[in-house]
Amino acid sequence: MHRRNYKGRKFGRKSGPRKQMKRSLVSQLILHEKVSTTLSKAKEIRPIAEKIITKAKVDNVASRRQVAKFLSANDKALEKLFIELGPLYKERNGGYIRIIKTGNRSGDNTEMAILELLDTEKLIKKEVKSDKLKATSQKGAKTKTVKKTVKAKDGAKK
Repeated sequence: MHRRNYKGRKFGRKSGPRKQMKRSLVSQLILHEKVSTTLSKAKEIRPIAEKIITKAKVDNVASRRQVAKFLSANDKALEKLFIELGPLYKERNGGYIRIIKTGNRSGDNTEMAILELLDTEKLIKKEVKSDKLKATSQKGAKTKTVKKTVKAKDGAKK
């Protein structure tokens, strides 16, 4: 039998481990904004991640449940997706991810690639601004710092 009209790559895995690999790669991409992987995995992951980001542009209960169903138990990725990435890509009509080829892996000569989210510089600028605001608010409020001294126990080595 020939392999015609079959969709997707198998990666030499059964369906359960293959689904889990896709889920973990998408959640790591959301958390770290950049992931290094093989070129074939990157090509397989991009449409999945773009559909999830598109759902995150509308923050309601239904879309949160649909995305949570795919990301399974990764709450940090879910929160970052809906709080930071969804509003960031609100005006953009797709094309949130870029694939950059990085050459071949030395061990088995497999083509490697970097999957990265676009426009993440805006996220970094927001974080820097919020850090500056926190620092200035802490300078304005006079707080006492109490230092605790820890006494060595009799049996402790000196």
